[in-house]
Amino acid sequence: MLKILKKQLSLHMMLIPGIIILLVFSYIPLYGLVIAFEKYNPALGFQSKWVGFDNFRYVFSQPNFVRTIWNTFYISFFKIIGGIIVPVIFALLLNEVMHNKIKRVFQTLVYIPNFLSWVIMAGILVDILASDGIVNQLLKALGMSSVNFLGNPKIFPWTMIFSDIWKGFGFGTVVYLAALTGIDPGLYEAAMVDGAKRFKQTIYITLPLLAPTIVLMAVLALGNALNAGFDQIYNLYSPVVYQSGDIIDTYVYRLGIKQAQYSVATAVGLFKSAVSCVLVGISYVLADKVAGYRIF
Repeated sequence: MLKILKKQLSLHMMLIPGIIILLVFSYIPLYGLVIAFEKYNPALGFQSKWVGFDNFRYVFSQPNFVRTIWNTFYISFFKIIGGIIVPVIFALLLNEVMHNKIKRVFQTLVYIPNFLSWVIMAGILVDILASDGIVNQLLKALGMSSVNFLGNPKIFPWTMIFSDIWKGFGFGTVVYLAALTGIDPGLYEAAMVDGAKRFKQTIYITLPLLAPTIVLMAVLALGNALNAGFDQIYNLYSPVVYQSGDIIDTYVYRLGIKQAQYSVATAVGLFKSAVSCVLVGISYVLADKVAGYRIF
C-alpha cells in the first residue's frame, strides 16, 4: 500500500486544492445551519437565542410557502419532461440526416445556448418577448393579439419551462446521439430485409434500445426536482408573477437577503436540502433498479 501511495503521490497531491475548496465552501459552512434553530442576531452570531423548530413552524404556517413549493414542483416537473422528450425527438431527427457537415452544423447551433449564462439569456428573452419584440410582432402579423409572456402569472411559468428547454436541449441531444451510435447497424439491416421502413425501425429498434438511457436521464433528473432554476427565474420574474413564478430558491433569497430574515431563510433552505437529499437517494435507487446504473 505504501509503495502504491508513494508511486501515486503526485496524483494525490493534485487532489489537495480540490479537497481544500470542497472543505471551505461545502463542509465548513454546514455549521451555519444552526441558524435555522435560532432567532439569529448578527451582533450575537451563533450565540443567538435558541428557538428550536419555531422557524420551521412559522414557515410552514405561511400560505406563500405552500404556494412556492407547488410552483417549484410544477415548473420543475414540466422542465424535466420537456427536457427529455425534446432532445430525444431532435436526436432521432438529426440522426436521420445523412450529410455529416449539415448534421454537425445543426448540432452546434442547438448546443450554443447551453454555454450562455442566464444573465445573457434573460436579456435576449426580455428583448424578443417584449410587447414590441419579434415574437409579438409575429403574432400581430398573423392577426393575433400580443402576449405578456413575462408579466402574466398564467403564462410566466410556461415561459420559464419552454425557455429552459430551448436553452438546455442541445446538451441532451448530444447525450442521446452518443447513445444512438452504440446501436448495432446490423439490426437496421435485418429490419430492412424484413421490409421495415424507417418509422418502424425507429419504433421497434431505436426507441427500445434508447430506453435505458432515457430512463436513466429521467431518474437522475428526479434528484433536481426542487431546483427549478434560480438563475433563470431571478433574472426574469417580477412581483407581478410571484403568485405563479416564485420558487423555493427565490423565496429564500428574498427572505434572507432582502428582508434579512436569516433564520427563516436558513430553515427553508434546510428543508429544501433535506427533501432534495431524499429525492437524490430515491433517484439512485431507481437508477439501479430500472437502468442498472450504480455509482458505488
